[in-house]
Amino acid sequence: MSAAIVTTGFGTPARQQETRVRATTSRLRLTRRGRVVFTTLASVPLILWAVIAVLGSGVAAADIGSSAGASFEYVTVGQGDSLWAIAESIAPHDDPRVVIDEIMRLNGLADMMLEPGQRLALPVVP
Repeated sequence: MSAAIVTTGFGTPARQQETRVRATTSRLRLTRRGRVVFTTLASVPLILWAVIAVLGSGVAAADIGSSAGASFEYVTVGQGDSLWAIAESIAPHDDPRVVIDEIMRLNGLADMMLEPGQRLALPVVP
């Protein structure tokens, strides 16, 4: 009498358990190209932040370069102060509108609203 051994290919339950454990503990392995792609994707936000910071400071950087060697007076804004009153106090004989424009340009102000405690650079009037 002869016997035939038939295997199903599934293995024993202990071997299946070992295979599952080995599959869940494997590490992620990246190729060189994968590491380059991963590093590039991780650095994109930093590069964008740097570009935005440089482009956003264009006006301030231009003002710093154009005022080399110039000296300024500083004033701290008090309660109820306005640009008009400050302009009249530093240049009583000049047109206040011109002085206000200069103060706004020096300090990078978008509008004429001032807050108490704010420090402003004032142009030196001869």
